[in-house]
Order: sequence, then C-alpha cells, then structure tokens
Amino acid sequence: MIEYTEGIYTFYVYILTNRNRTVLYTGVTNNLKIRLHQHENKLNPNSFSARYNVHFLIYFERFTWIQLAIEREKEIKNLSREKKLNLIKEENPELEFWNHYFK
Repeated sequence: MIEYTEGIYTFYVYILTNRNRTVLYTGVTNNLKIRLHQHENKLNPNSFSARYNVHFLIYFERFTWIQLAIEREKEIKNLSREKKLNLIKEENPELEFWNHYFK
C-alpha cells in the first residue's frame, strides 16, 4: 500500500477553454503561471491548445503528489462534457477566465 503524506511540491490539474467557451482542454503542470504563458503564446504551434486557441483558465485543482495529479487529470479527461461543465461550475458558475490570478 502506498501512503501519501503532505508533499513539498505543488502540482495543478487545470481546465482551459477558448474565448467562446466551446472547447475544453485538461492538463497537468507543476507551474500553472508558466504553463498558462506557454498556452497563451502557442509555444507548441502544432498542439491541440494552439490549434483551437485554448488558453483561458476556468478551473484548477492543487495537489502535492504528481501521481495523484496525473490520476485526477485522467479522471477528468474521461468525464463527459456535461460532467466536466458541472465540475467547473461548482467552483466557477459563470465560467469566468481566471488567468489574471496567475499573472
């Protein structure tokens, strides 16, 4: 059995959308500020997020263990769009863009 105690690192599972809120993208990172900058500036121009102009943060969760963050990312990716939206709206009912919190 693996026992998790409080870790010293922070990892984020996040959901981004495009300006019209028609596309959802789920990812995991250890630095949300830098990762948002990378998405916004399309550092990988062939990526899904670059092709669909997905760089607006609408949801995130914090973890101290990468294994748990990756597990949660997979869990969210397997949700239906409706369930993802319900999850997001629990914390962000108006689907506001939260990027400014990480500038």
